[in-house]
Amino acid sequence: MLKKLFSLLFASIIISLGVQAQEFNCKITIMHDKITGVDNQVYLAMEKSLTEFINTKRWTNDEFGTSERIDCNIQLNLTANNVGGDIETYSANFSMQATRPVFNSTYNSTLINYVDKDLTFKFSPFTPIHFDDNQVSGSDAVTANLPAVIAYYCYIVLGLDYDSFAPLGGTQYLKRAQIIVSNAPDGKGITGWKAVESTHNRYWVIDQMLNTRFEEVRRYWYSLHREGLDSMYAKPTESRNRILNNLKKIHQVSRENPSSIYLQFFFNAKSDEIIHVLSQAPKSDRPPFISILTAMDVANAPKYNQLK
Repeated sequence: MLKKLFSLLFASIIISLGVQAQEFNCKITIMHDKITGVDNQVYLAMEKSLTEFINTKRWTNDEFGTSERIDCNIQLNLTANNVGGDIETYSANFSMQATRPVFNSTYNSTLINYVDKDLTFKFSPFTPIHFDDNQVSGSDAVTANLPAVIAYYCYIVLGLDYDSFAPLGGTQYLKRAQIIVSNAPDGKGITGWKAVESTHNRYWVIDQMLNTRFEEVRRYWYSLHREGLDSMYAKPTESRNRILNNLKKIHQVSRENPSSIYLQFFFNAKSDEIIHVLSQAPKSDRPPFISILTAMDVANAPKYNQLK
């Protein structure tokens, strides 16, 4: 895997300089326009605590150089407070975007672009954010819910990043996300973790990612990045054709698993990128791919159809 090759090449330099960069370079934004009666310092403390939690925690056993850190943005849009009569308990929409660089270019490819609307949590500015992989639910479920959600998505991003460098290379991190689901905080007002609650929540996202029925999607993810985007500079036509022709494999998965949340998750991140790649193909070659894409990704069908 490219990341590990880089680590081997520069290990001696990193050790000699004493550099121990973590895996994420994440920016947190707290939106609180809908909340009144709360000191603004609380939101500043929330932003600071979450930033430190994500950017300083060791999420893997690998060494990441500073330039290898995964750039991400998290927006926490607070929609209400005083939930359940507790002034420190909030409901919120959680959105996360993360990217990885493309070889020989200044372009960053999107790994995740997802909004999770099922979030209730408690935050006290005097209590540090804490997450323990071995005790996900913590001593208080509502307090533990926010770090559990963040850890879940961080492990998914790591899984996607590693998958993009080696076929199925991120399995161990996706499994950690699944363990979080299995041991998730459980309490009044906490949703998003259980299979019975919805067919489009955290449970089903990671369940489908790890299900062998969807393995071709993960293999396409590798092909898209390493054999497609990373090769685009040296072999643009060959790389473009590989990206487009391999869509047929995930089309079959889509036909066998209609309304899949994983495929929705995939296209939330990749639709614009695929549209750009397809726009570089001769117009006469586009119709079969447009047909496949509009069938798989109905929400973005108008965008694909503009390429006819």
